Amino acid sequence: MAPSLAPFSLFLFAYYAQVGAFAIYATLFFAARGMSAPQIGVLMSLIQVMRIIGPNLWGWLADHSGQRVRVLRFTTAGALLAFSGMFFAETYVQFIAVMVAFNLFSSAQAPLAEALLLSALRGDASNYGRVRLWGSVGFIVAVLAAGWLLDWLGVNALPSIALFLLVCVAASGLLIVQAPALPHAQAAPGLWSVLRRREVIAFFVSAALMAGVHMSLNAFYSLYLEQAGYSKPVIGAMWALGVVAEVAFFYFQAPLLRRFGAQRVMMCAFAVAAVRFPLIGAAGQLLLVLALAQLLHAATFAAHLSSSVMVMQRWFAGPLQARGQALYMSLAYGIGGTVGGLLMSLCWDSIGPQSVFYLAGALAVGAAASAALSFRWQRAHALA
Repeated sequence: MAPSLAPFSLFLFAYYAQVGAFAIYATLFFAARGMSAPQIGVLMSLIQVMRIIGPNLWGWLADHSGQRVRVLRFTTAGALLAFSGMFFAETYVQFIAVMVAFNLFSSAQAPLAEALLLSALRGDASNYGRVRLWGSVGFIVAVLAAGWLLDWLGVNALPSIALFLLVCVAASGLLIVQAPALPHAQAAPGLWSVLRRREVIAFFVSAALMAGVHMSLNAFYSLYLEQAGYSKPVIGAMWALGVVAEVAFFYFQAPLLRRFGAQRVMMCAFAVAAVRFPLIGAAGQLLLVLALAQLLHAATFAAHLSSSVMVMQRWFAGPLQARGQALYMSLAYGIGGTVGGLLMSLCWDSIGPQSVFYLAGALAVGAAASAALSFRWQRAHALA
């Protein structure tokens, strides 16, 4: 890895470590502070809701000002300051205020860092995975370490652990340097002129559906395994297995994408997802099958994300870089994740836990159809 990319690896490691440490255990912390289950649900949903607002706000400011690094550093400082309120909040309304303020800043940091990274890669997004994998490594290291620390210190130590990691995020952001902008032969198109194109709309619909697919894991997988009778160490091991598979794909991403191309890799990810998630729903009592399904996380998450980043470079390079990454975060994980989570909650309550994963498989088929339309229209646009 080029030395200039090392600060991005460090930043993503720290950022996703903080995400893993806080998001995975926040429900336990809020419960210990007297919040009810519905209140905890609202507090956790604010993470997704603010992904709709935060990335677009800060992405617009970063692209409009051209000062992406300064905006990134401002959001790390803002997140650190806002999260400090967690030590003083006592009531439900106070916790809501802290979560809104904190996620307003923190939700923008990954898309801003990735926009800066893609600029540093000088258009060669095939090497994106070698840097992004450190985010996955940070996530799993923090989840395991925080679990051990909370077992030792108690769940009320979570804010202190998360605050330390936020300091690490802010410190690593100081090491990132903005790459000089590449010269463009013609002026960049306006954002709305890009978003109106039918192939772009179809791509974002597909991305939102795929984010909805993965809400079956993010929101319900641990509970599903627990109800199936698996112990917490087994549940943790299953999560770890999926992240290890994800890291492996990111490491070998460049040669795979160069050989097969973004379209084939993405369509393969949809096909695997259409099999993986119904398999989880049907094989709840078969640990070996569940383990094999977790290995498929390499395709359904890592391969889809990597190929999506490459596809977006066709529309959101240069001056639109930060807003493109922000839109992906907002439309896919913000709107897609929120709607997908709500639909799956209804299925869980009215039909049963297995139905969540059957619905995820159906959404994957819908995502594949929308992506196929996008690629078809991209070819038609290129020939026009």
